[in-house]
Amino acid sequence: MTRLHDLSLAAQVGALRAGTLSPVDLTEHYLGRIARFADLGAFAEVTPDAARRRSALLQESPAHGALWGIPLADKDLVARAGVPTRYGSRSRAGLVPTASDPLADALDAAGAVNVGKTSTSEFGLTGFTEPLIHAPARDPWRLSAGAGGSSGGAAVAVAAGLLPAAVGSDGGGSIRIPSATVGVVGLKPSRGRLPIGSGFDSPDGLSVTGPIARTVEDAALLLDALVGLAPFAYATAAPGHGPFIDATARDPRGLRIGVTTVSPWDDDEDIRLDADARTAFETAAAWLSDTGHEVTDTAWHPFGYAALFHVLWRASAARIPLSEDDMSLVEPLTAWLVREGRRLSSLDLLDGLAAARAFERRTIADFARFDAVLTPALAQPPQPIGSYAGHTPERTFAMQVEYAPYSSFVNVAGLPALTLPVTTDATGHPVSVQLIGRPGGEATLLSIAAQLEERRGPLPHPPAWDA
Repeated sequence: MTRLHDLSLAAQVGALRAGTLSPVDLTEHYLGRIARFADLGAFAEVTPDAARRRSALLQESPAHGALWGIPLADKDLVARAGVPTRYGSRSRAGLVPTASDPLADALDAAGAVNVGKTSTSEFGLTGFTEPLIHAPARDPWRLSAGAGGSSGGAAVAVAAGLLPAAVGSDGGGSIRIPSATVGVVGLKPSRGRLPIGSGFDSPDGLSVTGPIARTVEDAALLLDALVGLAPFAYATAAPGHGPFIDATARDPRGLRIGVTTVSPWDDDEDIRLDADARTAFETAAAWLSDTGHEVTDTAWHPFGYAALFHVLWRASAARIPLSEDDMSLVEPLTAWLVREGRRLSSLDLLDGLAAARAFERRTIADFARFDAVLTPALAQPPQPIGSYAGHTPERTFAMQVEYAPYSSFVNVAGLPALTLPVTTDATGHPVSVQLIGRPGGEATLLSIAAQLEERRGPLPHPPAWDA
């Protein structure tokens, strides 16, 4: 028997448009699953009454908007008027915004039904979602493990069938890390593709908004919807490509694919690639070669990255509006990043930004001869909940780099990237790879990822899916 959450996002959109599925029924289905699997920690706030009112209102009106009737949730970094928005922090425990961020307004304009807030790390600063203000986001495959971050709740909700898809944000891997951790598709768009996001957008240009989905087609559909949310977005699909969802139906041949396990953190941190991550990487490379692509080592040797990223991340944290009283409520890593960031001089920041732009130019030049570059998504398997607790802030930061050393440099370079599960480990847990594109190259990434997805075939679902 097919259940509503078995349907892809694309199928749900089609059924709503055809009238064979109603916004009320779909919303009730997902609200029921959210309540049933609250122990996964996917949600920081659920708003069932508002969701029911919204779905009933939509059902009584003609279909409008690309996401009409689709239940979605805001990441808890996105303000929504009248809904508690805590930013994953005890310092914002009582905050109820009176105005919404542009992304929340845009999703409403697209016809979505908001069901609440997905959980995030404190102010989205970490690659794990275990904020002290509420329960951690758990890997639905292995409940003792964390879901990655900072869009951990969103990735869990998609993987466990609590949402058909989700919108996340990614400033250093925050879409791709949790998506790879729990085995769903995560897409970080190019810098400037979607200039809509949380209220802490930074002049460093690191953070972007993007889709989390179960399939490549669904990720493309959601990207198309986000791109179409004028006046909040100004970029469109690349010339000659049409909607991004069209790219998933193309069968690319003869592309040049670079492959590398080099990380720009290699010279500064203890980066060790897990055997399952290496197998997934090598399997994807072999599949791409078998399909007729030219697969070549990138011979990439980045340098000087760690120092510049430390400056950018601290400077980004320094802009979070925290008073000295607030600092007693935030987590040790947050306090450390904020205080270290506020000690930076203007020259430190300008030097960091200049180094970042130089790194961006070098990376784009080094990757320019490839249509896409394949890397591992993560270096290690999902980490047990609590692994990051009890360490110095410096060690906690380093542990995150060791877990996900292939993520943040893509943000610095402003490139699009997609993570996709391709294999499973001995327990059946999905293991992912990352594809990095040229500037504006989302369509090519989606076509390659769809090709890999077809070659891979169906993957199992986590236990909650069928429960």
